[in-house]
Amino acid sequence: MVQCLFFGRARWWFGLLYGFNYQQKCGLVNVKLKWVKDRSLDSVVAGDRDLRAASFLVSMISSSSIRCCVPIYHLTRRRGQLGLPHDLKLSTFVRRYPSVFLESHVFDSAGSRVPCFGLTHEALELHREELNVVKQNRMDFVNRLCKLLMLTRDWTLPLQTIDQLKWDLGLPYDYQNNLIPHHPELFSLVNLPDDRVGLKLLSWDDELAVSKLQKNAVLQQNKEDIKCGCLAFPIRFTRGFGLKRKCMEWLREWQRLPYTSPYSDASHLDPRTDVSEKRIVGVFHELLHLTIQKKTERKNVSNLRMPLGLPQKFTKVFKRHPGIFYISKKNDTQTVVLREAYEHQQLLQRHRLVEIRERFASMLREGLLDRSRGLYKNSACDGLEQERLNDVYDDEMSDNKCISEEESNCNLLSDYDSDEAIHDPC
Repeated sequence: MVQCLFFGRARWWFGLLYGFNYQQKCGLVNVKLKWVKDRSLDSVVAGDRDLRAASFLVSMISSSSIRCCVPIYHLTRRRGQLGLPHDLKLSTFVRRYPSVFLESHVFDSAGSRVPCFGLTHEALELHREELNVVKQNRMDFVNRLCKLLMLTRDWTLPLQTIDQLKWDLGLPYDYQNNLIPHHPELFSLVNLPDDRVGLKLLSWDDELAVSKLQKNAVLQQNKEDIKCGCLAFPIRFTRGFGLKRKCMEWLREWQRLPYTSPYSDASHLDPRTDVSEKRIVGVFHELLHLTIQKKTERKNVSNLRMPLGLPQKFTKVFKRHPGIFYISKKNDTQTVVLREAYEHQQLLQRHRLVEIRERFASMLREGLLDRSRGLYKNSACDGLEQERLNDVYDDEMSDNKCISEEESNCNLLSDYDSDEAIHDPC
């Protein structure tokens, strides 16, 4: 129904020619806008790193074949997915949150104590709620994944790239095993030229190929804007943000430029023009709308240049359009936040999974606070079958040649290093 309101073939072709002719006359204007700190949006990002890491650890432990506790070396193998600082020991991080993780130990064949971690009853219950929410919203997450692949030129992305975005998209931790195989009509695993494994979309869906900006234009009945194809992005600035007259005039003209759908072919656009830049902004506007909290780390999109068919230095649009995107520098990284999605620090459209995460974040904070007050003491898990675990760990330690946490940390580099380093901070 939505696409019926958008261009028929003739109107679409007219808009394509209009955008092509317009962009020949409109070069890329050299405008620099300052970065202004936004405390409200910074508060949205604060704590994200620990929340994501703790959530992934909960998923690892709950899905382990050892139901009671998991040895530290099991968790350390997947440290690259957690996004924690390299100088932070994983066991130190886990011990910060005794409201979520229970610690015990077993002895290996050499008689050394091996820390192992399980989950508290409260953490298990909340994790079960999360799994139910994911199950009930399965098609929503499938559609988000489909739309992400539809943004790319070949409908294909490396699994490594999707792994970087899975937390933001709301995909389950083990989506490769529990989501993709259930939809063989949509997805296929393929071998990429660089020997990586990729996920390919098998069929295009016209109903999904409508951007959020286009849907909003229909809902707001902006018929004139829809007809001419010059859709404007919602703009919000940090309080006290001052724009010079030259910048204001440029922004007005830029908003009147033709809008190219992120799901359409843009190979005809000259990358040196503002029209092309507006298309890039549209791509990331749509990408952030696919995330459940309308934000993602800047490094997560740096590997998308080739799949999305974007020019060099494409992430500069985040700096040139601070009224659309905000770059938070919390957590020793850069996080891109979609301004229109928030009223101060409140997310305007809340996914059910966001509520689960907020409750989990509250559980982490309470445990950290109680630990600082000395309310937790080291104790073994109640009812731990020590001898059974010892047998299991002895077998695994012999198979893995007694990999210690310290030895693993030396070799654990992140699996998700960017293809393009960010040289200039915003």
